[in-house]
Amino acid sequence: MAEATILVLNGPNLNMLGKREPAIYGATTLADIEGMCRAEAATRGVAIDFRQSNHEGDLVTWSQEARETHAGIIVNAGALTHTSVALRDALLSSELPVVEVHLSNIHARETFRHHSYIAPIAVGMICGLGAKGYVLAIEAMADIVRPTP
Repeated sequence: MAEATILVLNGPNLNMLGKREPAIYGATTLADIEGMCRAEAATRGVAIDFRQSNHEGDLVTWSQEARETHAGIIVNAGALTHTSVALRDALLSSELPVVEVHLSNIHARETFRHHSYIAPIAVGMICGLGAKGYVLAIEAMADIVRPTP
């Protein structure tokens, strides 16, 4: 049986990790997080397809395409979490399990960050645990999508 592939989507400004607001987001870069995800995926018997875009349309298109090619989606939509009905609808239309990830605790930040358009359609949300949240998301998603022996 083919290895399940998990799509890991990263939204606007996440390419600036390690440089942008390190007091909130830490010193870990997106490349570091990708490496952590790949290592965890290998131990869990799944593959990952790790992507980042500053453009909402890319994230929407990738979510739609995932329906035919991936087993699940992990998403850190960044600020689009709080604003994008289009991304929410694309994730929902993928008909795949979705895990939402945030480096910071969005509920302990500005009020406008407390609402997520993605949370109601996700199987779970991990926030406030920094880069470790991605690793936990890979672990959780692998349990969801990996065929049981």
